[in-house]
Parts: sequence; structure tokens; C-alpha cells
Amino acid sequence: MILVKNISKTFKLYQRPSDRLKEILLRSCYHKEFKAVEDVSFEVCQGETLGIVGQNGAGKSTILKLLTGILIPDAGSVHVEGKITGLLELGTGFNSDFSGIDNIIHNATYLGLSRREINQKLDEIIAFTELDSFINEPIKTYSSGMVMRLAFSVAIHADPQAFVVDEALSVGDAYFQQKCINKIKAFKDNGGSIVFVSHDMNAVKVLCDRAVLLEKGRVVDRADPETIINQYNFLIARKSRGEEIRYQEQDPSSGYGNRKVEIEKVSLIDGNNVAPEIFITGHSFKIVVSLIGRARVEDLTLGILIRDKFGQDIYGTNTYHHKKEMEIQENESLLVTWKFNEFNLGPGKYSVTVAVHTGSTHIDECFHWKDRGAEFEIISGDGPVFTGLLRLEPKLYIEQG
Repeated sequence: MILVKNISKTFKLYQRPSDRLKEILLRSCYHKEFKAVEDVSFEVCQGETLGIVGQNGAGKSTILKLLTGILIPDAGSVHVEGKITGLLELGTGFNSDFSGIDNIIHNATYLGLSRREINQKLDEIIAFTELDSFINEPIKTYSSGMVMRLAFSVAIHADPQAFVVDEALSVGDAYFQQKCINKIKAFKDNGGSIVFVSHDMNAVKVLCDRAVLLEKGRVVDRADPETIINQYNFLIARKSRGEEIRYQEQDPSSGYGNRKVEIEKVSLIDGNNVAPEIFITGHSFKIVVSLIGRARVEDLTLGILIRDKFGQDIYGTNTYHHKKEMEIQENESLLVTWKFNEFNLGPGKYSVTVAVHTGSTHIDECFHWKDRGAEFEIISGDGPVFTGLLRLEPKLYIEQG
């Protein structure tokens, strides 16, 4: 369990190194204060994963350093039941001149393992890294992905009760990333507490039970991962236009935007022009979006985003990328239809998010973003049984040799 109460951390920023000495000798202030974290509180229970989302400089990495004891908070308290380890900046605590196996021994010692425990776990740690003969080479010859393999393997095998993960996990090949994710899931299933920081929003949705949104060192929202990620997108859109950020509670059903154009209705239609809640994979499928102009807009883009039941983005596109120019007049209605002759999604429950904006993304200017504008379910129908998110239609050939 991790319990964080009202932690704050302020750094002194100097224009030049000599200003530190001047400040001591002349007893004058030569620095500016930067509040990296201000009055942040949260709790992570056993078997729970908390995602921390925010832009660069929002205070995410500082919080992880406060959790692991690398930094001490100026105010507030951090309580962790049991040992906490993690993956922060890549290669933290490693000596580039030492071999991989020597760095395992030294790093595991820093994490509190005795030499006996290290010897017991050494083969398991090395096997997980899959570095083979490179394990005896100096890590200055390693790629960033190889260093990540080494760092993650040591941290996760140190028998922690809590684990923190920063962006370092995004380094390396897809195979080992998936291996790490599976290990993290197993750690969580065994009752471990996890704090996860990433700009990979799908990873946040899949791994996290709850999430918090940071802005300028403060928590501005806390909710389920999908809600927080939508708030994060809205925050970026406002900042890109130079708007002052003043967080206010919003009704998720109403969406976000300046409402120069509004989404009135999102309808899902099958091949018989009816609107059922359940569709058959591989059959015709239409997304019909009804818009109304509250002002004249010449450069109008409408985008759709299909998400699965976990909130993962399955498919998204917009009229800009399809090179369809659109405009709308004040009080004018517009009906936009996306037609899929064969809608080849796998069985499951899905939702459609719709947004109207200018340019290629909602960051330019967002008129109306409506999350979960419509929900639907897909069943397999009469075709061959399959698993997964995508229905493919392979040709099967069997030949005797």
C-alpha cells in the first residue's frame, strides 16, 4: 500500500553555478523557486495500479522520486508498506564500465537484497533479461533497450511490495515491452501496488485501475483512466490556443469544446437501415453524425474514434485525412455518414467518440468533443469462430506432401 499526504517539493533555480556561492557569501537571493509538486495526495491499495498523467514538467517524475526516496518532500508525508522499487531514468544506479552481471549485483544490493538473496535470484534475473553472452560485457556497449532489460529485471525481482514505472519502459523492442507488461500484471495480481507514469495512453487504460491528472505540480482531476485521458486531451487543446487553464468539473455526457459547432446526435445503423444495439461482424455498418452550426465555420473537420470495452483506441480517422472539405453556416444542420461495407471488428462491446474541430487534430481548435457518443456490441454471426479484435478472411489451403 502507498499513502501520500499533501506532499510538496520546491527546487531552487540558478542562472549560473556561481550564483550558489554568491548566495552563501553575500546572503542575498540569487535564485528563483520552482514548485515541482504542490499539495499532492493519493492512495494506492494492494493489487491496484494508479496512473499519473500530465504534460512534461507537470511533476510526474518528481513524484516517483519522492515515492522511492531519491528526493525528500519539503512538506507532507509518503508511507509505503514494505519495499518499493521501480524503473525511473534509464540506467539509474548503473556503472557503465561494469559488466551486466556486476551491475545486477550492485543494483540489487542498493535495493536491499543480501548477497545470499542475490545469488539465489541471479540466474532468474539473467534469464529474464535474455541478454545471453552480453551479460558479461560492459553496459557502455549496450543499447538503451538492453539497459532497460537489465534495469527492469533487477527491479521486479527484488521482491517489492510496491513498484513504480516511468517512461523508461517505452524503450526497447515490442516483444520485451510485452514481457514486462505481463510481469507487471502478474505482480499486481499477487497484491502488489503500482504507480505507472506513461505518455502511452493505451497502456494507462489497460494497466491502471484509477488515474490522476497533474498540471503544474497539482492534481487537477482524479477518476477512471478513460475520463482522465479525455481531460488530458482537453487540457492540451486549451493550452495550444493559449487559454488559461482553470479546471472545472464537467459533465462527461456533454463533452467539451467552444460549441461553435455542436454534435446533436450519433446514430449507428446496420445494412437494413435500422439502429440496433447489436451488430454482426462483417456486415454493413454506418456511423451517422448530426451537426448544427452555432457560428459560420469554413474549415470544419469531423473525426470518429472507436474504442473497445477497456477504452483502447481501435480505429480513428477524420474528414481531413480523407481530404473531404467541409464548412457549415450558422443555424445550418449537417449530416455526416461513415459507411463500412464490411465492419470486421471482433465480438465485444465498443463505443464511438466523435469530435468536430479544425485542421488535422482537435488541438488546433475543438468545437465539440463527445466521448461515448454511441455504444454498441458486435457478435460473430454465422462465419468461422475466431478470437481477437479483428475479423480476417484468410484462404485456407491443405496439401499433402
